[in-house]
Amino acid sequence: MKKNLFLFLLIGILAIVMAACSSNDNGAGNEESDNSSGDTEESYTIEHAMGEATIEGTPERVVILTNEGTEALLSMGVTPVGAVQSWTGDPWYEHIAEDMTDVEVVGTESEVNVEAIAALQPDLIIGTKLRQEAVYEQLEQIAPTVMSETLKGDWQENFELYSKAINKEEEGQQVMDDYKHRVEELSGELGEQVENEISMVRFMAGDTRIYHKDSFSGLILDQLGFARPEEQDIDDFSENGVTKERVEAMEGDVLFYFTYEEGDGEGSKAADSWLNDPLFQNLEVVKEGNIHEVSDTIWNTAGGVRAANLMLDDIEEYFLN
Repeated sequence: MKKNLFLFLLIGILAIVMAACSSNDNGAGNEESDNSSGDTEESYTIEHAMGEATIEGTPERVVILTNEGTEALLSMGVTPVGAVQSWTGDPWYEHIAEDMTDVEVVGTESEVNVEAIAALQPDLIIGTKLRQEAVYEQLEQIAPTVMSETLKGDWQENFELYSKAINKEEEGQQVMDDYKHRVEELSGELGEQVENEISMVRFMAGDTRIYHKDSFSGLILDQLGFARPEEQDIDDFSENGVTKERVEAMEGDVLFYFTYEEGDGEGSKAADSWLNDPLFQNLEVVKEGNIHEVSDTIWNTAGGVRAANLMLDDIEEYFLN
C-alpha cells in the first residue's frame, strides 16, 4: 500500500515538473517572437544648412515648409500631412491642387504656424534657412528638421536633399533622371533655335524685375542651352526695381514676361503700364512680335520639379509647334 502511494506521489511530481518545463519553453518562444516583431528600421543622419538631423526609419508624417519642396515630395509619391500654402491659389497652385486635398495649411513660407505644425505630430519637418532660420530651434523641438540653404536657381540641389531626408533617394534619382533626359531631348530638338537670346521680365505691384541666370527659369534656359542678352547673362538672380529708363535691358530675340498678381489687380496694372508704354513698344523684340506672356507660377514662383516640366512644355509649344 505504501509502495503504491509512493509511486503515485512520484508520478504526480514528475507531471508537475514536466508541465513547468513546457510552460517555460512556450514563454521563451513567445519572448523570441516578440523581439523579432519589435525590430525597427535603422536611423540615418542628414547634414543640412542648420546642422544635422537624425531620423528614425522612413518618415510617414512629413511637414514641408517650401513650395518647391511640396512639388518634390509629390513627385516622389509622398503627400505631406502639412504644407505652407502656395503664393497664389486657394490655397494651392492649380497644378498641384488635385494632390493636396487632405493636406493641412501651416502658414506661408515667410510666416509658418509653429502651433499648427506641432498639432500634426510630424516625424520630419523640411524647411529652408532662407525663410525659417528664426524658428529652427522651435521646429527642431517638434521633430527632426532638415533645412535647405536657399531657394534661388538650383532647385535640383534642394531636391537631392529632400530625397535623402525622406529616405527615397532611388525614387528621387529616377525623377531627376527623367527630367534631365527630357532636357537633353528637348535641347536636341531645338537645334539652332537655342541661339536666340531669351529675355525674361517680371511685373509686380510696385516692382519690375529682369531675371538673370541664377533664377528658376534662368537655370532651365541655361540647361537647354539658350543664349541670353548680354545684360541678363549674369550669374545672379535678378535686377530689381527696374525703371523705364532701363527698358533697353529688356531687349532680346524673344521676350517672355510674367506677372505676379495677388488678386487685387495691382500686378496687372503694373504690367499694362509697361506693355503700353511707347518706350517698351519701341523694343525690336516687341515690334517683331516675339513677346510671349507665360505663367508667373510656372516660370518663377512655384520653383519645383513639376513647374520645371511645365515650363519645358511651354518652351516646346513656343519653339517647336
